[in-house]
Amino acid sequence: MKNNVKVLIAEEASEFGTCHAETYEKKGMDVQFCEKDGSKVLTAVKEFQPDVVLMDMFMSNIDGVGVMRSVKKHTDSHQPIFVILSSFDSAMLEKEALGAGAAYYVIKPFRAEDLLDRVGELVNCCKEEESIPQTGTIYSIDRELELTITNILHQIGVPAHIKGYHYLRDSIILSVKRPEIINAVTKELYPSVANKHDTTPSRVERAIRHAIEVAWDRGDVDVLNSYFGYTIHNSRGKPTNSEFIAMISDRLRLQKKLSA
Repeated sequence: MKNNVKVLIAEEASEFGTCHAETYEKKGMDVQFCEKDGSKVLTAVKEFQPDVVLMDMFMSNIDGVGVMRSVKKHTDSHQPIFVILSSFDSAMLEKEALGAGAAYYVIKPFRAEDLLDRVGELVNCCKEEESIPQTGTIYSIDRELELTITNILHQIGVPAHIKGYHYLRDSIILSVKRPEIINAVTKELYPSVANKHDTTPSRVERAIRHAIEVAWDRGDVDVLNSYFGYTIHNSRGKPTNSEFIAMISDRLRLQKKLSA
């Protein structure tokens, strides 16, 4: 279809084995696969002119960062959205990928359909940003905030492939922009996030709670202590959803004031 989103996937088709032609069509995507080889990805980008490129961080000949830098350097007009796939849950690698131009960093394993849904969200987000008149700083501040929160969640130990990760990030963004919303978590915050992701407030609450539990089980104690202090003591246990969101958003607002 003419208006389909063109997606180039530098991955074995078997990784997306649960998705068939009708799935891509239903999601409005025209998908093309290519070998996990950076040189061949560059050729495919030139020939296919994709809207989105899904590729591994580490590939033959040229890695993901090298591909993004090459496309940015040699392409003046159409710049695809890059999504990096990686087997390594590393804040350093994620920071490098995002710094080189990636819009999203995905930890394997992942559910193919969930990933394609996120691709659709990224495309819609970029379209909305392009439709907003650029006045200088609005876009860069929002992108910087999202990247900062992404790095914090990974440092804390929240895995990117679970739903609570996305709900947490959106909740923190809302709380940074509207501090008062933390006092209306059930009535405003959860419904706002649920509406964006086409789900229910109760599912948002449960997913966020699960994400925090996972972080507490797998996270680095020193990192957790640097963000949450007393809440990680045995007598207190893990923070509640609202405590977690409030502490991160308060810290980000304070950093913004200090850097102003």
